[in-house]
Amino acid sequence: MLTILFVETALELVPGSIVGHPSVVKNARRQGKRPEETLLDRSLHHRAMLRLPMAEKKGRPDIIHFCLLEALGSPLNRKGGLTVWAHTQAGVAIELARDVRVPRDCLRFNSLMERLLVDGQVPPAPEKPLMSVHAASLGEIKARIKPSRTVALTSHGAQARLDDLCVRLAAEESPLVFIGAYPHGPMQPETLSQADEAVSIYSEPLEAWTVTSRLVYEYEKASGVT
Repeated sequence: MLTILFVETALELVPGSIVGHPSVVKNARRQGKRPEETLLDRSLHHRAMLRLPMAEKKGRPDIIHFCLLEALGSPLNRKGGLTVWAHTQAGVAIELARDVRVPRDCLRFNSLMERLLVDGQVPPAPEKPLMSVHAASLGEIKARIKPSRTVALTSHGAQARLDDLCVRLAAEESPLVFIGAYPHGPMQPETLSQADEAVSIYSEPLEAWTVTSRLVYEYEKASGVT
């Protein structure tokens, strides 16, 4: 069973420090929502985000959207061989059920994420939601997953062939892989400290969804999933 944990995910509601910015208010009014209940989005809130610390890594819900589509639509997931989590830069853990199906349309996905972050789970009523959130550190998530080995995929890691790495992962009882779901830059030291090793699978940085699709495909081959 492979677990993918998307780390430093650029998914959060608009921070309180910029809820009064004109671009934030305008977008919220258009959606008929309160500003603090809308997603921070670089394409909509660029000027407002200039005030935020580490703004270059924030406001990209599209990245986790693409990554989830790649991971959850894979044969590995359909055959029960994959578990997916996300941990946001705001310290929120997102747990996804194995049978969850995220919307393909980006606007519907963003709306779903807003409801998830506001209500704490979706759907809001069932005892076993398809997605749920709770405050947790990366270490606390790891303690729950109990991985036999944890690998961070980062362009700043040691160079290795992905097929060789996946052969090693497939031999593990419960491997965990970190993938950074943010625009660019290195993983934070506190993130890397939770991994047993940091590995680069290409000579240049790759988009997070490209890393996701290649990892899942190579792991399927290594573990015999067809």
